[in-house]
Amino acid sequence: EAVCSSLLVERGLTLATAESCTGGLIARRITALPGASRVYRGGVVSYWTEVKAAVLGVPQDLLDQYGAVSEPTARAMAEGARRITGADIAVSVTGVAGPDPDERGNPVGLVFIGLATPDGTFCRRTESGRRTRDRIQDLSANHALDMVRRYLTGLEL
Repeated sequence: EAVCSSLLVERGLTLATAESCTGGLIARRITALPGASRVYRGGVVSYWTEVKAAVLGVPQDLLDQYGAVSEPTARAMAEGARRITGADIAVSVTGVAGPDPDERGNPVGLVFIGLATPDGTFCRRTESGRRTRDRIQDLSANHALDMVRRYLTGLEL
């Protein structure tokens, strides 16, 4: 988060978040840094599918077809966060932190991370396996921040 914050300041860019299974962890990590208000516009913790649709604007037909834990949903969440906050880039996380698979049978540890940017929207699928809930959340937040860092430094996403 410190590296991302510094890179955002250097480039004069802002960030927003849309979190599900991480429950605001990314936002907490960023806002814990001094000067976070220079780069962080805000975020949405959209734990319920209805909030993904109503607040972030994820199309209901997309949620019906692919489910909340999917690449299309992660992409739409990031795009929604970017749109509603006016941030330059937005990162999203949706997945299964456990202890049980979700209603569609997606396994514990499956997480999709979206990144909406002026250059397009990207997605990373991660599978951390059957770890503890807090470990899955930590790993997911790390992956999300890594995507932001990689984008800001021009590395492959």
